Amino acid sequence: MNSIRQVPSRVKTRRTEANLGAEREHFDKQQLSSISKAINSTETPVKEKHARRIILGTHREKGAYTFWSYALGFPLASSSILSWKFCHVLHKVLRDGHRNVLQDCMRHHSSLVEIGKLWAHLHDKYGQLVALYTKLLCTKMEFHVKHMEIPPNLEATDEVLERTAGTDINNVFQLTVEVFDYMDTELRLAETVLRQLNTSIAISTLTSGQCRLAPLIQVIQDCSHLYHFTVKLLFKLHACLPADTLQGHRDRFHDQFHSLKTFFNKARDMLYFKRLIQIPKLPDSPPNFLHAASLAKHVKPVVVIPDEDEPEQQDDDDDDPEPLIEVSDVSTPSIQAQPQQMDIFDQTFGPPNGGFDDRDLQIESLKRDLELLRAELERVKAEAQRYITQLKSQINSLEAELEEQRAQKQRALVENEQLRMELEAMRRRNAEYDSLQTTFIEAEKRAQATEQRYNKLKEKHTELVTSHAELLRKSADTVKMLSATQQTQDEVERTKQQLSFEVDRIKQEADMKLEEQKFEMEKLRRELEEKLAEISRIKATLQSSEQTSVQMNSSMTALQAEKERLMRSVSEKEAELSSLRQAAQVQQSSLQQERERNSRELGELQGKLQDKASQEELLKQKLLEEQFALLQGTVTEAENIIQDAVAKLDDPLHIRCTSSPDYLVSRAESTLTSIDKLKKGHAEYLTNMNDAGALLRALTQFSHLAADTIVNGSATAHMAPTDHADKLTENCRTCATESLQFLKDLKTKITLQKADPAFIRVIVQKILHLGQELRPKSMDIRQDELGDLVDKEMAATSAAIEEAVRRIDEMMNQARKDTSGMKLEVNERILNSCTDLMKAIRMLVVASTDLQKEIVEGGRGAATIKEFYARNSRWTEGLISAAKAVGWGATEMVESADKVVLHTGKYEELIVCSHEIAASTAQLVAASKVKADRNSKKLSTLQQASRLVNEMAANVVASTKTGQEHLEEKDTMDFSGMSLIKLKKEEMESQVKVLELESQLENERLRLGELRKKHYVLAGVPLDQVSEGNGETFSTTHPVSMSPKPTKPTLMKKPALAQKPNIPPKTMVSPR
Repeated sequence: MNSIRQVPSRVKTRRTEANLGAEREHFDKQQLSSISKAINSTETPVKEKHARRIILGTHREKGAYTFWSYALGFPLASSSILSWKFCHVLHKVLRDGHRNVLQDCMRHHSSLVEIGKLWAHLHDKYGQLVALYTKLLCTKMEFHVKHMEIPPNLEATDEVLERTAGTDINNVFQLTVEVFDYMDTELRLAETVLRQLNTSIAISTLTSGQCRLAPLIQVIQDCSHLYHFTVKLLFKLHACLPADTLQGHRDRFHDQFHSLKTFFNKARDMLYFKRLIQIPKLPDSPPNFLHAASLAKHVKPVVVIPDEDEPEQQDDDDDDPEPLIEVSDVSTPSIQAQPQQMDIFDQTFGPPNGGFDDRDLQIESLKRDLELLRAELERVKAEAQRYITQLKSQINSLEAELEEQRAQKQRALVENEQLRMELEAMRRRNAEYDSLQTTFIEAEKRAQATEQRYNKLKEKHTELVTSHAELLRKSADTVKMLSATQQTQDEVERTKQQLSFEVDRIKQEADMKLEEQKFEMEKLRRELEEKLAEISRIKATLQSSEQTSVQMNSSMTALQAEKERLMRSVSEKEAELSSLRQAAQVQQSSLQQERERNSRELGELQGKLQDKASQEELLKQKLLEEQFALLQGTVTEAENIIQDAVAKLDDPLHIRCTSSPDYLVSRAESTLTSIDKLKKGHAEYLTNMNDAGALLRALTQFSHLAADTIVNGSATAHMAPTDHADKLTENCRTCATESLQFLKDLKTKITLQKADPAFIRVIVQKILHLGQELRPKSMDIRQDELGDLVDKEMAATSAAIEEAVRRIDEMMNQARKDTSGMKLEVNERILNSCTDLMKAIRMLVVASTDLQKEIVEGGRGAATIKEFYARNSRWTEGLISAAKAVGWGATEMVESADKVVLHTGKYEELIVCSHEIAASTAQLVAASKVKADRNSKKLSTLQQASRLVNEMAANVVASTKTGQEHLEEKDTMDFSGMSLIKLKKEEMESQVKVLELESQLENERLRLGELRKKHYVLAGVPLDQVSEGNGETFSTTHPVSMSPKPTKPTLMKKPALAQKPNIPPKTMVSPR
């Protein structure tokens, strides 16, 4: 029984595997056919049936793995139409494909970005559309990966949008900005497509026009949903934030609203869209977000895609219709497999007989086993499909990790190179630091000596001020003591008068009291007598007289006691008066003694005060003399500085020095500022001659700046036209003369008052005016195009360097195939050095671009980037010229290297190209750093890259010379077999050849001079200017010898903007 059951099981397993393989092969074949028919270089729109099959394929395999595996094989960089149709199909797959398609597409995000950058730099109409379409697809993928709740087809309900925005107003604000950016990319693509159709012959009824218009159906579908999202989010923002804060959002929405409405109206009028899509109508005016009630009037625009009634024609015989719903019926394979299983059974056991036996039971049991096996097969099939999906996801994750590891490796290599460059720079900085440290120590010693002299003067001045203040305090104390003594004497006199007056008053009071008491006694006595008489008269009649008598006695006793007390007080007053008299006498004697002592001290103090006053006058006079001596010393030093500058005007060595008009203008402006400070310091010194500090500082600054202006004016005159050069030189001499006259007036006290720097100011203003006239004029290019031209030239330079690296690699491979031995070693060494030089130049261009962006962002303020470039047009022109020169030099080096490797060129050409590249990169560095911040890290990176370029150029020269020495055959000079006459003849022939070569050398030098003259004429530099960078002077009065050494032109002589740098052609004069 076991063997009977195993037979159909094994057969069924083999058939299932065969069916699965055939089904997978058929699916891959069908997907490949649909993808190749949908994405091709024919200028026709993508057919709907091919796109639908690709989308159904993503739902079948639950991802876009198969689509990307075939799509990556297309040559998207070679055909813009192919790239355009690829973007169209990818847009459809993102919108209508399986939900896992988004994650699969994000793995190829960088590839889409590279395709867009490639076509953005090419002047092709479809290429411009591809650049915009790739940006739209990248924005779409980034948005939906960040907000997974919103599907790529944007068919989300208001609840989903509300949940995505959340309750945090910052998240709502950020989501609104992202939706705005999403809408901008959609509208930009639509506007570009319609603009190309308006300017071309193609219309919507032709295939060429339909090829461009077909993707706009998906754009219309996206824009309708994005418009609804924007309205909802803006109403929510206005409910939480003030209206002024959202003014920018409203302006941006209004612009998008009008653009979207224009796009919908134009598309609605086209015949192509009328049968494919129903475009909604937008309201006449945008919603009013300031009124919340306007939200109720908003109607969501709905795009309708009508169903196609006619069946699609089959283009090829192999296009089999595929059902929209995959149906897996278990009964169908069972019906097909049953006859085959019966045949196998009959072959094994023979045909059944007509009667009923055990075989029928076995057949029934086998059928039941077969059903179980079918169920098991379905389970195994589902499990296998799940395993396949898991393995695909693991493969994708491993591929992503591999890409990340590669990127990390590349970053590590770049960081290693940067660290090496930083180490070299650190070593150089240490050496510079040591030299600077020595210079700093010497300067510090000189500063200490000056500080000591200043401290001594300051101490003397402080002592004088202190002694003067002490004398003033003592004088004030003496005056106070005198006034106090006088006040004391007056007070004593007043006290004596008061005491005498008081004594007289007390005496009068005592006499009056005595008289009153006597009168009272007499009165009491009379009253007593009267009372006694009265008592005696009424003694008999009044019994109460005794009590009155007692009272009278007590009053008498009290009066007697009062009398005694008054007598004691009179005696005490008399004793006190006598003591006061004695004290007044003692105080009067002490005051007399104090008055005499004070008069003696006052005489001594007056004598000392007179001595101190005379000493102070002497010290003041000495201080004035020292201040004037300091002024004279400073004036003498300033005269030496000016005279040294004047001497340089006639110095033959100074004739080769040059300067730019811009630097001369800056020096002249600084000199004018110093003249103002000098005038102010002179006025302050005339007001207070005790302090000459301000005048000394201003005089020192003026002397240096004036000398700098004279020297740079003369250097600028070396490069100026004859008229301007004569005027500039004459004004520099006049400035020196006036400056020396002004300094001479400051040296004597007689002419110090009338010294005036006004004449110097007039001459410096003339120099400033001449420097401004000598500034180079701008080229014939629009100011608003400078910004775009900078980006184009930098991109062109990068592309030229990349092309040079590629060609050098090709030459390396070809040299390895064609040569061997010493020639192969020399070629590899030369090409490797050229490759290193190109890599260094590429790093320099990247560093220059980063520094340029930093300069623009730091200096433009509220202006745009184009406005910044237009405002700094001369700097922009120099940057463009330098970028052109670098790109052209890289191309020329590749050509020279190719000729050297093929032995059709000369090693000297490669050496000259190395010098030209070093000069061009130096020009680019100088043009980049002219506006950079000295403390910028990107500036230091640029300088390190510049040093690396110089080192690599030197390596190219060294490897070229070494290879030339190895490959050149040197004949051994054997003169042993020659006679005297033969040797003499050979000597004369050698001298003739030397003279011929010297004549050729002189002719080539003259030719080089004429070529450089022509180069400067084409670059916009007058012929009579001095080319200091090349060591030449184009002057008809003083001829000079031309140096054969190739050197770089100065930065002031950059090539014209509108053409390639005019470098003289490398032609050789054959020996005659």
